[in-house]
Amino acid sequence: MSLKLYFSPGACSFVPHVMLQLSGSGYEPALVKLHKGEHNSDEYKAINPRSQVPVLLDGDQVITQILAIILYLDQKFPEAKFLPTAPVPRAKAIEALAWMNNTVHPTFTHIFLPHKFSDQVDVQAALKLFNTQQYKGLMSELEELVKNHLSSSGWLSGEQLGPLDAYALTLTRWGSIAGIDPAAYPALWAHVNRVASHPAVAIVIERERLQLNMLKPAA
Repeated sequence: MSLKLYFSPGACSFVPHVMLQLSGSGYEPALVKLHKGEHNSDEYKAINPRSQVPVLLDGDQVITQILAIILYLDQKFPEAKFLPTAPVPRAKAIEALAWMNNTVHPTFTHIFLPHKFSDQVDVQAALKLFNTQQYKGLMSELEELVKNHLSSSGWLSGEQLGPLDAYALTLTRWGSIAGIDPAAYPALWAHVNRVASHPAVAIVIERERLQLNMLKPAA
């Protein structure tokens, strides 16, 4: 088995984790416990000096950064049809993935890990509050993406379930962690639940022990 994915439960590594499961190829899922600092160990830094997940190993090749991993898996498993092959639909799919990764994802990081951006408690609180409001707007954009870009097969990136669908699930779940009710975005929430019910995705959700909606009930 030459493929090995270093992942952390609920992180963006969920996306390539789903892709590998969908591919039907043998692979080794390697759990990295971020809450225990395993990503900062010398052993892990020897694989990825940036101490991030995901990391994909294919033989002696080490690939980091989620977009690079997604595009690599798309080309490695063309039969899986993770992304469109025609130039314009492919560009639009990558455009959406890049937006998820460079805009929605870091907005959540400012909510979940504000200490990365300031060592002042009051600034951290302000960052969390401000970016939670920003995230609500981004969830609305995800809602519109689902409404306007589902293919006839019901997936965001074409004939088959793919990385856009898995990333939309991840970002929606993160929103619930930030206290944003996913049910307020009915088209998105319905799509996320459909993605979660796919047999391959269900396997990954069980392996990562994920709860889809992390919203805490009001006291």
